[in-house]
Amino acid sequence: MMKRILSVAGLIAFGVMLGWQAGNRQPAQAGEGFIHERDEQVAKTGAAPHSGPGRSTGYNFFEKAEGFKQVFRKRVLHHGAAIGYHLQKEDEVYYILSGTGVMQMNGNEFPVKAGDAILTRPGSSHGLKQTGKDDLTLIIAYEKK
Repeated sequence: MMKRILSVAGLIAFGVMLGWQAGNRQPAQAGEGFIHERDEQVAKTGAAPHSGPGRSTGYNFFEKAEGFKQVFRKRVLHHGAAIGYHLQKEDEVYYILSGTGVMQMNGNEFPVKAGDAILTRPGSSHGLKQTGKDDLTLIIAYEKK
């Protein structure tokens, strides 16, 4: 009976050790065929983009991935912040994850909320401002030129 308890305890300890190692392992390098990044590794808080008012936090994923031709970014517009109105040079997708806002598109405005996707085309102008009590969180994706 004691051998059995020690065997089970040994297996549990081994499992805990493996779990700890997996949880503390550095994200994979590109040479392994993928890159794994986390919010806390790439987060930068500062002024809102395109000269918009307020503060925002940007998460630029895979920014250092050699040869990666996409921009994949999460942006959090904090209370009162906005992405300033600007001319679009390439197709760009905004996908709203949480919060509410007002999208300005070619001189018109419309409300946006979680689950909305907006495709801005080259030559259009747009901006986005946070409204409501919660931060506005979105994913931004476009092809690097």
